[in-house]
Amino acid sequence: MKKFNLVVITILMILSVGCSKVPVGNVGIKVYLLGGSKGVDHEVLGAGQYWIGYNEDLYIFPTYSQNYVWTKSVDEGSKLDESITFGTREGLSISADIGITYSINQEKVALVFQKYRKGVTEITDIYLRNMVRDAIVKAASKKDVESIYGVGKADLIEEVENNVKDQVKDIGIIIERIYWVGDLRLPLTVTASINAKIQATQISMQRENEVKTAEAQAAIEVAQAKGQAEAKLTNARAEAESLKIQNEALKQSTDILELRRIEVSKLAAEKWDGKLPTTMVPNSAMPFINLAK
Repeated sequence: MKKFNLVVITILMILSVGCSKVPVGNVGIKVYLLGGSKGVDHEVLGAGQYWIGYNEDLYIFPTYSQNYVWTKSVDEGSKLDESITFGTREGLSISADIGITYSINQEKVALVFQKYRKGVTEITDIYLRNMVRDAIVKAASKKDVESIYGVGKADLIEEVENNVKDQVKDIGIIIERIYWVGDLRLPLTVTASINAKIQATQISMQRENEVKTAEAQAAIEVAQAKGQAEAKLTNARAEAESLKIQNEALKQSTDILELRRIEVSKLAAEKWDGKLPTTMVPNSAMPFINLAK
């Protein structure tokens, strides 16, 4: 009977021993389950085939980027509702779908396993999700709903991303991105109220822009009218100046003509001998000068 039990144990030990594979793009961590070496083998196993004993286990860690989404939908991620719920400063409850992209530093895979004692799936579903959730709850509790729903939405997720990065950077997990998946889910009444306020703000801004446009157009028309008036005034001044110059020129011409007339009269007087013409035009009182003579 003892020999039979020994044979059975031996067969079970042989069956429990096998060859395991570490795929390309992954590293393996060999874990000893029994004895003084129980724990983590600090040797990181690269891609290849490895002999794993009956008291050993092999954990596979991908070194390429991992992407996971925690959503309410059963068509993404888990079949369960994994969406994250958090509260605002007013105490309003908001639900959101969130995604994460991260990778594991190959040189720190053993440290990651020593920290969490889990594989990459459990690390994602439990530890990283809890970090993200706690970071959102902490950050959102200081913001009002309008800020989170509007322009502050991007700032909130950036704050969460930086928080989680700081928590895991020394362990060996590299957070590449944490992001919203779709819209935030708020109570319908709150969403309607916020949308109405946003619409009212947009209408107000539109009216303000229209007023500014009208004022700008009026200013343009005033400037154009002022320019036209100044142009007319300038033309009038130029025309008046031109007439002034013409009058002065005409006056000077008249004075010159008068001066010439006086000079001619003087010259004629000096040359006249005091005798009237001796020949007269018939039936005329005017003297007739005989040009032939």
